[in-house]
Amino acid sequence: MALIINEDCTNCDVCLPECPNEAITDGSDVDSDIYYIHPDLCSECKGSFDEPQCVSVCPVECIEQDPDHVESEEELLAKHEAIHG
Repeated sequence: MALIINEDCTNCDVCLPECPNEAITDGSDVDSDIYYIHPDLCSECKGSFDEPQCVSVCPVECIEQDPDHVESEEELLAKHEAIHG
């Protein structure tokens, strides 16, 4: 499943450059005051890393699985392949 950034986000900016799919934005494009992970681009770093890079660097642990975007590992890998070719 894709990841989501919850309201505990402090806008510290450390997650933004870590995403290999460029799925994270500052939230301005979705009218949010916190960082946002676009679910159609989030593959939980499957195909690139062993763990989600945004989660590994987040100092406030505000990134969690998005229950509205449930995906299998195969689906996440297919999404990675579609993005990166």
